[in-house]
Amino acid sequence: MANLLWTDKKRPFLGLPWSFTRYTITPEKLLIHTGFLHRKEEEVRLYRILDVTLRQSLGQRIFGLGTIHCCSADHSTPEFDIRSVKHSRKVRDLLSDQVEQERERKRISAREFMGGAEDEDMREEGWEHEH
Repeated sequence: MANLLWTDKKRPFLGLPWSFTRYTITPEKLLIHTGFLHRKEEEVRLYRILDVTLRQSLGQRIFGLGTIHCCSADHSTPEFDIRSVKHSRKVRDLLSDQVEQERERKRISAREFMGGAEDEDMREEGWEHEH
């Protein structure tokens, strides 16, 4: 995958990557791959992420892990977690920085998501409003 910034697996047991969930950050999107037999791939555009929060339980801190909770303006995934990943503070900072860079690149502010997210999607995809 071109321009891969970070990738890791969910580490549900003692910090070991025994999971079929993989997270990937590129300059434009966050991908969440899940499943073994039945695969699912979610894609969230970085400019749509509104808030990024780091959460660490005692067990996660012991094994150097953390969960990054994200709120987004994406209708299909308004909230999601990047669960039990190594170097979670660095990943959170990387994600937060990339979100800001992508918003600047697209000239989008957080205010535009307060009721105008669908309009932005339609303009970006070349759709016109019908009044």
